[in-house]
Amino acid sequence: MARMITRQAKLTWLVCALLPGLWACAPLPQPILTPSLALPTITPSPLPPTIAPTATPLACLTQPGRVEQGILKTTKPPQEYLIYLPPCYDQQTDLRYPVLYLLNGVKASDTQWVDIGAVTVADRLILSDQAPPFIMVFPNDPYWNSPAGSEFGDRLINHLIPYIDQNYRTLADRMHRSLGGLSRGGGWTLELGLKNPSLFGSLGLHSSVVFVDDSASVQEWIAAIPPESFPRLWLDIGDQDTGLGAARLLEDLLAQAGIIHEFHVFSGDHSEAYWSRHVEEYMRWYVQAWMLAPESTPEP
Repeated sequence: MARMITRQAKLTWLVCALLPGLWACAPLPQPILTPSLALPTITPSPLPPTIAPTATPLACLTQPGRVEQGILKTTKPPQEYLIYLPPCYDQQTDLRYPVLYLLNGVKASDTQWVDIGAVTVADRLILSDQAPPFIMVFPNDPYWNSPAGSEFGDRLINHLIPYIDQNYRTLADRMHRSLGGLSRGGGWTLELGLKNPSLFGSLGLHSSVVFVDDSASVQEWIAAIPPESFPRLWLDIGDQDTGLGAARLLEDLLAQAGIIHEFHVFSGDHSEAYWSRHVEEYMRWYVQAWMLAPESTPEP
């Protein structure tokens, strides 16, 4: 057994230490550890396997996307368009992406959305991981005052959208396809979106031109869509816009039908300056529909 230090021995040592002249003190005996009290021998565990370094990030993840011109020659007249392809579109060839169709207004061209900053905002949101990468298509609609203008909807729905899905890596389903427009483009968005609810998961009407005479048709389009199948819907307009009254009538129709939607009246008029101030809000709203979905889907 171990020779333990008694309480009396400790007291004796303490007195000797304090009053060395009074006591003949022997050194304090040191405890002896028996084998039963010895510390166990610890065998070092093997080191974890070396973790392979992660792949070097693609350089394209720091670069903006690009805008290309295209033309669909099978329609009459040929349908021109611009298309925005997100960063790394060429490098990550096994991925597919959501697609947003954005329509221009009267007397404008397919560059209008680019001019008000849609591409700049998309690049910033994607490169900062605030949005999944997505494709944007800007169909040109320059025929507003000619017979060909009335056929724009047919060119878009029956020709351009199938062409884009066949020739670009889009996610060709309703929830990953959205439609929006400025002014006349907003009017087209309302008509084409409500007539084709199986094609679009989100509809954005930005200062849309919707005439009072169209209210009966709008009511029919709304009534024909089951509430659970209704697209996400955004409406905004400036408080100085001459179309504000018609926009309020449309909002009343939606409210009476019990359709969930967003309606915003911002300060401003019917101009590119107004849309430029709100383009980031538009982009963020469209992106919300895809935030819970995968950023992209592998090519089947």
